[in-house]
Amino acid sequence: MTELTSGSKAPAFKLNNQDETPVSLAGFKGQKVILYFYPAASTPGCTKQACDFQENMNVLKKAGYAVVGISPDAPAKLTKFRKAEGLKFDLLSDPEMKVIKAYGAFGEKSMYGKIYEGLIRSTFVIDEKGKIEHALYNVKATGHVAMLRKVLEI
Repeated sequence: MTELTSGSKAPAFKLNNQDETPVSLAGFKGQKVILYFYPAASTPGCTKQACDFQENMNVLKKAGYAVVGISPDAPAKLTKFRKAEGLKFDLLSDPEMKVIKAYGAFGEKSMYGKIYEGLIRSTFVIDEKGKIEHALYNVKATGHVAMLRKVLEI
C-alpha cells in the first residue's frame, strides 16, 4: 500500500453518488474538501462517523469545507444509509475499490489477532488546488471529527 502525504496531488476520481449521479474531484476545484473512506454503510462505527460529520457540517461549511464519504457500497445502500441518518453530504460508491486503493486506503489490517486485507478508515483534507493538506490513516470512527477539527483549527 502506498500512502499519500501532505503536499501530494490528490488522485482524481469520478464515482457515482447515492443517487447514481457522477461526482468528480474536479467538480470541487476552488473548494476545500474533506474526503473520508469508510468500510460499510449502516454499521455502528461508520454510522457514528457519518453522524459526527453531519453534526459538524455547519462548522465545516463555514470554514469552507465540503464533506464527501466513499465506501465500496452500492448506491442503493448509500441512499438508505443517507436517508436513515439524515446525512446532507454525498456518499460515493467505489465497488471496484479503484479510488480507495489510489488513496492508499486499502491494505493489511488486524482484528483480534487475525491479519487480513480490507478498507482502512482514512481521511484526506484536500485544498482548493487539489493538493493533500492532511492524509490521516487508521482513524477511529469515534472522536475522529473532533480530532480533525483540532488539526484544522476550526
